[in-house]
Amino acid sequence: MRRALNWLIVLPFALVAILVAVANRTPVTLSIDPFTRDSTAFSITAPLFAVVILAVILGVIVGGIAVWWKQGRYRKRCRVAEQELAEARREIDTLRRDTRPAGPLAFLDRPAA
Repeated sequence: MRRALNWLIVLPFALVAILVAVANRTPVTLSIDPFTRDSTAFSITAPLFAVVILAVILGVIVGGIAVWWKQGRYRKRCRVAEQELAEARREIDTLRRDTRPAGPLAFLDRPAA
């Protein structure tokens, strides 16, 4: 069911992306120099769909890095909580082992507190 729903959502987007790519094959010049239009030193000529797709890919990468950076404190809290849990489990195991009687006269072997 979930796989069919994924295909139902992904397929229309894929078709639209293909249609946009086919319709926008004309080359455009992308320039990084904001002061002169005619300078070809900082420009690249590519099909419009390639520029748009690369912009989307770059946006996804930058967004992913931003989210990863923002959630760093939660990952740190999780690591600290996991370390505290492991320490608590070790302590519980030690206490259970120390309080478990070994035999009928086990209380005689324990040191007095």
